[in-house]
Amino acid sequence: MPTPRMRKVNSVLREVLADEIERLTDPRVELVSVTGVETSPDLRRAIVYISTLDLDRGEEAVAALNKAAPRLQGAVARQVRMKYTPHLEFALDTGVVHGDRIDSILRRIATDEPTPEEE
Repeated sequence: MPTPRMRKVNSVLREVLADEIERLTDPRVELVSVTGVETSPDLRRAIVYISTLDLDRGEEAVAALNKAAPRLQGAVARQVRMKYTPHLEFALDTGVVHGDRIDSILRRIATDEPTPEEE
């Protein structure tokens, strides 16, 4: 369970990174949302969780953001006053992916359509 201080750090990083990702010109990161950030207690690493509207392009977006990580770390260093600027790692938020799958299954059940497993 993160401390209140760590929750604040994660929230600030999420806001800064969401703004900076919006400014990137790489088409692979269009329509990317930052869903959360988990910073290590020593502030040296942060895992940034993202989701995309196009779930098939999620891995491409993660690769593009990992490539842009040094630029994004520089933006964090300029905008956030911290003892250390964390090394950023990007990952796809699997909760969003699983939620979309459950939602589509529930829609099929509601309309009595067979699921792909039943066909």
